[in-house]
Amino acid sequence: MSSLAALSSSHFNGGCLWKYQDELKVGKLRISVTSMASSSPTQSLEFRDGKANKLDKLRIGVLGASGYTGSECDIVSFRIIRLLRNHPHFQITLMTADRKAGQSIESVFPHLVTQDLPNLVAVKDADFSAVDAVFCCLPHGTTQDFRLQNIAEYEEWYGQPHKATALQKEAVYGLTEISRKEIQSARLVANPGCYPTSVQLPLIPLIKSNLIEVRNIIIDSKSGVSGAGRGAKEANLYTEIAEGIHSYGITRHRHVPEIEQGLSEAANSKVTVSFTPHLMPMSRGMQSTIYVEMAPGVTTQDLKDHLGNYYEHEEFVVLLNNKEVPHTRHVRGSNYCLMNVFPDRIHGRAIIISVIDNLVKGASGQALQNLNLMMGIPENLGLGFVKSNYFPLGETAPTFAVEVFGSRLSFQMYPIFIR
Repeated sequence: MSSLAALSSSHFNGGCLWKYQDELKVGKLRISVTSMASSSPTQSLEFRDGKANKLDKLRIGVLGASGYTGSECDIVSFRIIRLLRNHPHFQITLMTADRKAGQSIESVFPHLVTQDLPNLVAVKDADFSAVDAVFCCLPHGTTQDFRLQNIAEYEEWYGQPHKATALQKEAVYGLTEISRKEIQSARLVANPGCYPTSVQLPLIPLIKSNLIEVRNIIIDSKSGVSGAGRGAKEANLYTEIAEGIHSYGITRHRHVPEIEQGLSEAANSKVTVSFTPHLMPMSRGMQSTIYVEMAPGVTTQDLKDHLGNYYEHEEFVVLLNNKEVPHTRHVRGSNYCLMNVFPDRIHGRAIIISVIDNLVKGASGQALQNLNLMMGIPENLGLGFVKSNYFPLGETAPTFAVEVFGSRLSFQMYPIFIR
């Protein structure tokens, strides 16, 4: 059986990563793909026992490369291409896009014209023999969701049968800072959705420590339009989105069972939340405002202290100081999650605010973070800011180190080249 590592970073399905032990080649683990899925750039890797060593670069495929997840502007696919092209140990050798098959990537994303990237091909024509790992940025149903452990729940919320039930029990949920140990040794990792990432990172540590009640949790989340994908939908047209805000998926958003699954596991009991997402007239970014009831005798300072201690040594999750309010502009283009806790006017309740870039920490960035972990290399590789001919989706050039409200944020800066 050939070994396999396939990572899907789709905005739609959260994605997965597979790793099989190669029984045919002794010593060097080779990886092929059948399903969805700082060091010098001159250094390369080989993979022994699932860990990375210097030798060969890992050959990467991106399925759905013309979409927002695969590319970043195309929402998540473009982002993963931008991240991978600067990764010291990964090299893109395959990109698929059925609707754009035969075209060059620069015909879809002109700002990638200077990059040495393969042409787009249809999935059915893809040669996976020359691929070691795959980021899959395709909708659910094309590459199956492995985020929900309960198959019946998946079929209820997604309205279709799950076609890979035999693999479901293997899947490890890839919320990196919460499940790092499991991800490192997993064969199949399901990458989380964007809303669940922004909600679970602040709530799971508090629930595990019994600092908040699990009843009456209210979640108000807002996302940039890129969260709706790159498909041509009338509701996503500029004239429909600009100068307005609207709710969608009220009571039936597909991220609800994913959120409740993670919180229920943390609480060791069934947790039901009130979750309402909103679409904002901005290209990217996500904020979740969460209203919780504190356990008897617990204060908002207790919540802050616990979150601060829990994430003290995490690079990508930051608790802000004092009363500073997280802002989506401060995480734009980064793999960071910023959060803070505030007292509610209602006695005994607290307000938690978290922000992420829905295309990075909420999708491609966390997917790359997980693949780094599974390959035994530093999980932050490839996740610094990257140089570009121009910065798409309104992204501004990072020209100096940034300190947000006195909190630690280390960014890798590059010169900007304008052609």
